Amino acid sequence: MSYQIIPVTPFAQNCSLIWCDKTRQAALIDPGGDADKLIAAVKNQNVELTYILLTHGHLDHVGVAKVLAQHYNVPIWGPHLADKFWFDNLQQQCQMFGFEPVATFIPDKWLSQGEKVTIGLVELDVRVCAGHTPGHVVFIDHQQHLAWVGDVLFHRSIGRTDFPKGSFEDLIQSIRKELLVLDDDYLFIPGHGPTSTIGDERAHNPFIQ
Repeated sequence: MSYQIIPVTPFAQNCSLIWCDKTRQAALIDPGGDADKLIAAVKNQNVELTYILLTHGHLDHVGVAKVLAQHYNVPIWGPHLADKFWFDNLQQQCQMFGFEPVATFIPDKWLSQGEKVTIGLVELDVRVCAGHTPGHVVFIDHQQHLAWVGDVLFHRSIGRTDFPKGSFEDLIQSIRKELLVLDDDYLFIPGHGPTSTIGDERAHNPFIQ
């Protein structure tokens, strides 16, 4: 598995292009904006896009998902069904965050706890991590100890819970149950900001001490 982090949108959201080194099959995780930049990255890496994967329904994570799905004729998978209301309200999100209008869409497949996403020879484990949003999911490559955690966990911080249907208690429980059970050497790519490891956050993140 290889990956390239591509910051997009004015919020510098960490979209990730991930791919299987042997088959060159690839996926984009959380393409929130800047479609041309993401198309260029796919071309530059000479990979075949097979999926668009979404951790949750916030606009800065899903903004150009439909555009790219149509461009590459690939399905959109994720997040969990509990985030459907965010997709139903994409127009309101555009107004709230000052983004260009985005057409409302529904993912091709909602994901559930324990499902697997296969990209070439790479398998991603899906875990539901509610709290930032009720249907937030994370993607974990156990073979290479890599995780894409969206806006659940950050370097020395955690996701916001003051959005509709957010829950601080649910978020902390999700982090403890789904992420802190991983080994210390698991590297995670958050939705914003620098990467970190589970061990580093376990030892130093003030929100989960």
